[in-house]
Amino acid sequence: MTPTYKNVHLKFKFNGFHYTREYLLELAYDFVKEGKSYEREIGDFLFQWLDDSETIRVKTSGSTGTPKVVELSKQAMVNSALATGDFFKLNPGDAALMCLPATYIAGKMMLVRSIILGLELDVVEPSSALKFDRNKVYDFCAMVPMQLEKVLDKVDNIKTLIVGGAPTSNNLKASIQELKTHVFETYGMTETVTHIALKPINHTSVAKPNFKVLPGVAISQDHRDCLVIEAPKLCQEKIITNDIVKIHSKSEFEWLGRFDNVINSGGVKLFPEQIEAKLQNKIKDRFFIASEPNEVLGEQLILVVESETNDLNSEVFSELDKFETPKAVYALKEFVETSSGKIQRKKTLQSIKK
Repeated sequence: MTPTYKNVHLKFKFNGFHYTREYLLELAYDFVKEGKSYEREIGDFLFQWLDDSETIRVKTSGSTGTPKVVELSKQAMVNSALATGDFFKLNPGDAALMCLPATYIAGKMMLVRSIILGLELDVVEPSSALKFDRNKVYDFCAMVPMQLEKVLDKVDNIKTLIVGGAPTSNNLKASIQELKTHVFETYGMTETVTHIALKPINHTSVAKPNFKVLPGVAISQDHRDCLVIEAPKLCQEKIITNDIVKIHSKSEFEWLGRFDNVINSGGVKLFPEQIEAKLQNKIKDRFFIASEPNEVLGEQLILVVESETNDLNSEVFSELDKFETPKAVYALKEFVETSSGKIQRKKTLQSIKK
């Protein structure tokens, strides 16, 4: 029988203690009343999760548009937890580490997976400099790339780690190749109840692995070559994304870039994300590729750097072809970000003074 959101697995533990549904409500009350900021967020979520409503309201991060609140089915969240458990072969009693805030879907789902799958969850304060028990073996954990970068020498006691919420840089991918930990990059969004696809980024013989979808997820493309997701156990409606992909099989796809970021320069389609990947090891400051109007080309490629100066050595562009080489470089002291630290490209571009 498929568990429902009303179930709390008999093996579930929170920071070392068993909790029934009733005691979880007491924990939520204590967290909201007296907890630290991240504990209050957990308490707020637990109150919503344990009420009689079949849905829950979740904020999106706003990285690809205006932040909004979406309503998710609690059963869809349960189904997502089960699919992740199947994919990684997680068993009741396995140890999990939660180091993400419960504000957004990724943190909420760490709680749901633990409650539904019967994981023994340890919760630590979310930060870029994580502090957790290095002597305990954890079977499963989720982080954002910035967290992983700061604890690369401290994660050997984590067996499986998923990374998402922001792009994983080439530098970081190179740094994790010798880790014992199996690291997976995620693809998903709030509307799909966190990730619907994963790909290994270490411990793989394939140079550029594709994303593999979770059980129960079907993929196709629309007329723009953007990914279309059908996952009836996660969302009732078909989701048409703005992510341009190349589909390799019924269950595997390669992510190429965002449709809203694609630049048409003189009839040539350019994917900023692919150009950024080539520049990743060449520029020490944060940056992104964008475009500006050009009378001849329609759009011309530009590079925006978070720096005091736009003075870059031409060697930086040595691996780019002539179409990919920026026609102008702009420096900004500070990028515009979402509350979760993602760059808001459009708003950042608006602050460029020409």
